[in-house]
Amino acid sequence: MKIKSVCGYCGVGCGIEYDTRRLVGDIDYPVNEGLVCSKGASELHTIETPTRLLRPKLRKAYEDFTDISWEMAIETIVHNIRSTSPERIGFYLSGQMLTEDYYVANKLGKGFLGTNNVDTNSRTCMASAVVAHKKVFGADYVPVRMEEIEHCNLLIMIGANPAEAHVVFNNKIKKAKKEGLKTVVIDPRRTETAEQADLHLPIRVGTDIDFLSLVARRIVDDGKTDNAFLDAHVNGFDAYLKKIKKIPTKKLLKRCGLEEEAFEAFMELFYESENVISAWTMGLNQSAQGVDKNLALINLHLLTGKINRPGNGPFSLTGQPNAMGGREVGGLATTLAVHLDFNEESIAKVSEFWGTQNIAPAPGLTAFEMIEAAERRELDVLIICHTDPVYHLPNRKRVEAALKKVPFIVEINAYDDSETKPFAHLRLPAAPWGEKEGTQTNMDRSITRQERLTRRSIDCKPDWEIFTMIGRAMGFVRAFDYQNAEAIWDEYRRMTALSPKGHMDISGVDAASLKNGGYVWGEGLFDDNEFLTPDGKANLIFVQNERRSENTSLEFPYLLTTGRTRDQWHSGTKTAFVERLLKHKPLSYIEINSEDAQSAGIADGDKVKVTTARGALVFEAKVTENIREKTLFVPVTDRRINYLTNDLLDPESKEPDYNHNAAKLEKWSG
Repeated sequence: MKIKSVCGYCGVGCGIEYDTRRLVGDIDYPVNEGLVCSKGASELHTIETPTRLLRPKLRKAYEDFTDISWEMAIETIVHNIRSTSPERIGFYLSGQMLTEDYYVANKLGKGFLGTNNVDTNSRTCMASAVVAHKKVFGADYVPVRMEEIEHCNLLIMIGANPAEAHVVFNNKIKKAKKEGLKTVVIDPRRTETAEQADLHLPIRVGTDIDFLSLVARRIVDDGKTDNAFLDAHVNGFDAYLKKIKKIPTKKLLKRCGLEEEAFEAFMELFYESENVISAWTMGLNQSAQGVDKNLALINLHLLTGKINRPGNGPFSLTGQPNAMGGREVGGLATTLAVHLDFNEESIAKVSEFWGTQNIAPAPGLTAFEMIEAAERRELDVLIICHTDPVYHLPNRKRVEAALKKVPFIVEINAYDDSETKPFAHLRLPAAPWGEKEGTQTNMDRSITRQERLTRRSIDCKPDWEIFTMIGRAMGFVRAFDYQNAEAIWDEYRRMTALSPKGHMDISGVDAASLKNGGYVWGEGLFDDNEFLTPDGKANLIFVQNERRSENTSLEFPYLLTTGRTRDQWHSGTKTAFVERLLKHKPLSYIEINSEDAQSAGIADGDKVKVTTARGALVFEAKVTENIREKTLFVPVTDRRINYLTNDLLDPESKEPDYNHNAAKLEKWSG
């Protein structure tokens, strides 16, 4: 019998079909219509890797791990929680978790343990978009869906590489191009996505706001603003107008590194396109000014009224399968649940719904703020679930030193070979994709159901069950009396009725209905141009490039950037063990502009040493013309990369600046 489910990799959320022999794309599923990328097609192999974590393991004082029972594991966690105060407890969650997992963890931490230090690795990829959405629209709402590219004339991709990060979505783009869609890619690298584009603008790293401000100024100067839309539905236009007219256009164009002809070509495409969608991901978000970059892009849609109509609007592309689902249930330390903030009214609503009086009044520590707290010895218990902070947080030496100061670290993981393992005291085996069931929300608000495909391995448990066991052992038996994932979903969907203005209300959607193709929340929410702000209007916010990121110097003249490759997933914990996924690109290399390589005496395949203020690493050189001069690129599948990255954060989103690292390059002869 065939089982229908959804893929557990990127934010596209492809439907799949499984039988005892193989896994294929679900031809009836609207998101992918039978298409599936190489990672998704090989997902069954990732369950059977030799690196699975299969039993609870405990150690003391960094001795070897020994197998223990689940009962002892839960007793150990409860003892450590009770031995400290709520503000010294942290939960670090993941976009790999299902909505039910996220919900129970958030309810346990914020609702009953009294700690709002419940954050997620989505902080490192989507937080800047979340803050921008809330500032402009009044809530974290993505107003575009993937299918809308069929109605679009121009798709602008900035800081995004769908050909490698969102493969099936990219196939939809290529199909739409055959029907007349034009695409522009704004990226310092000539990526596979850029190769397919009608226009590639290789702007310098860190000049996104400069470029977008130039476009906005040009729209204003040419009288192309939609004044009727602005008057009726947007705040702040008059103040914005005064500031945008003062920007130094020639200086900014030069700073971007663009020829005037290239900029004119972009404006021509923009003006001749009735329907425009812009899409972005980590290239904008992961910056010390990530929120402002989001605002600068969204401003173009507000100025021209190209929003809230089919084929128009800003489209934030999520990287992980349930990054949006985690945001919905309160997986960020800066939100409570169902998009409610930490204010008196919202806390009262949630307290009544959960039946608790333990919710603390202020937002908790975000991901890197927990590291900073650990440095100060202000964190006693850290529970990490389905993520690997030692691998993925910036300035790895600092992270490692901080975690050594945390008295008790719990790692909940399906795999045994994480970079965080040497710093954990207790490790709990979680069920991975294929061995659990629940829901996830893809990048265009589609809630879909992930099914269990195979038997659950030995002592592994789904994440929600582990958090439920902790809650019961802490004495909160009634609040965590869940018997299955469906019971959690039923509670969560009822809670969504509390969302601001009911915009997330899915209380009528039961688990059974999700088995028939999923459900899209917020459909038509902005169709009448009524936003979720107090006055119902969107906010137009002027921003400028404050150059907060790490700057180059005579000692460090290069800028090091990072990103994904098509067939690998993050650290390669799962994908690096599948032979066919290693054929497209190697796990580690560094892209160097051909002229830079020639100046440094570096040939393709040479070993090169890259140094930043944090440390030095050796890579194999990939010399290419497809990257801007003085720019370097390393894939994130090189597990060492964050020994080089800096820990500057956006002051509003607290998202790290992974893509602006001043570096030195030299040929290595050691």
